[in-house]
Amino acid sequence: MIAWLDRRSVPLLAGLLAGLLAVAAGLIAGGDAAERAGLAARWTARAALPLFLVAFLAAPLVRRWPGGVTRALLRRRRQWGLGFALAHTIHLAALAINVIVYAPGRTWQSLIGGGLAYAMIFLMALTSTDGWQRRLGRWWSRLHTVGIYYIWFIFTASYAGRAFGDDPDKRFVGIMFGTVLIAALMLRVWPRRAQADRLAGQATGGAATRPAKS
Repeated sequence: MIAWLDRRSVPLLAGLLAGLLAVAAGLIAGGDAAERAGLAARWTARAALPLFLVAFLAAPLVRRWPGGVTRALLRRRRQWGLGFALAHTIHLAALAINVIVYAPGRTWQSLIGGGLAYAMIFLMALTSTDGWQRRLGRWWSRLHTVGIYYIWFIFTASYAGRAFGDDPDKRFVGIMFGTVLIAALMLRVWPRRAQADRLAGQATGGAATRPAKS
């Protein structure tokens, strides 16, 4: 299992298969061309989300549950990010067909927000090498930190909007995926906060937790 996860090709193959299988499922399940295009666009986004979460949570998972599997995920975090980029590029193609041919009329806010997310995805993918990390220096970390949190925000905002809609099916999907994304953020942030509190307590000799003498 660990040796399999440690292969560089596995995340890329996972991204390719996730995207293509989602397209195929949409084409099979849809009743007409418009419905098939809509399903392919929605399901490719959902198929890409687990790959994003692996890249988003690789480091927190090692901090919380160190082990062979989590360390293998962390070692291949860049490849999981590239696998997500590949799956989401398939989503972009499906979405473009749906929007241009079958469901035009997207708001300019959604186009700008989604377009910026794709710009971040492609920039992060193109700079996901040691060479680019050396060239960019501290800006590499800033780019990838801002990018991954912005992609998280776009996913969360998209599903949160559905959670308050009138369609019960979309509302269920919005609540389910929105909850997963919020939980992922809490898992990513909480260990760092706990570590910072622990270091602060060590620096003050634990004075903050000891009762004052009367």
